Amino acid sequence: MNPKICIIGCGWLGFPLAKKLIESGYNIHGTTTSENKIEHLKNADISPFLIRFSPEGISGNLKACLSNCQILIINIPPGLRQNKELDYVQKMKHLLFEVETSSIENVLFIGSTSVYDDDITCPVITEDSPTSKSKIASKLLDVEGQFQKSKHFKTTILRFSGLFAEDRHPATYLSGKTQLKNAKTPVNLIHRDDCILIILKLIENQVWNHIFNASTTPHPCKKDYYTSVCRRLEMPIPEFDNSSMSKGKVIDSTKLVQLLNYNFKVKL
Repeated sequence: MNPKICIIGCGWLGFPLAKKLIESGYNIHGTTTSENKIEHLKNADISPFLIRFSPEGISGNLKACLSNCQILIINIPPGLRQNKELDYVQKMKHLLFEVETSSIENVLFIGSTSVYDDDITCPVITEDSPTSKSKIASKLLDVEGQFQKSKHFKTTILRFSGLFAEDRHPATYLSGKTQLKNAKTPVNLIHRDDCILIILKLIENQVWNHIFNASTTPHPCKKDYYTSVCRRLEMPIPEFDNSSMSKGKVIDSTKLVQLLNYNFKVKL
């Protein structure tokens, strides 16, 4: 019998992920921060819970949400780019306490490859590469570490590069802009469909106590890629400052590809 799964954050990624897991025979508990989405989740056969997290505590019945679930998928956007001073660590400590006193046996923590620094050498980044010492990265790594160190469950960290899909592409944001920096920076993105299939494979193969980077290939330079995408979508072409030094990195997903025998479905 398949384990019951709780997804914290049934939004742009979490909702289609929940639907895919249900198709695969899993029972899903899912959270939302919006009251008007409760019925939406219920109609998709997701057991819905209205839960909100803050540094001050948790609003909603998280105990009931976690009840009888064996796997937890944490998919909470940190919100640190909008508010660098947000006490993300304290916010997640409240969640950690509840998880440690629940039936959860395995945690899949959705992280980000932003924990690695950009550099003018555009290094190839593996899971063993040094991480950033920036304030934001330090908060993200602190939370990852707390879940990994817990003795109450096993945790796998899945660090995604920038997510995109047909209804949300970073080219939309860059379209028509001028004097953009980092023209030669390698692009690190991953399609939402690949994110969902990777998560499904990790769960099916019970791959716990690992850290994975996940970014599709190839890694074209920023100028070429976004010029091409904007042309295809018939949007204004962005203009880049070719005279400035480019900084970046190449996210290597070899570990994930080899361990899961995974082939990315959507290429750049």
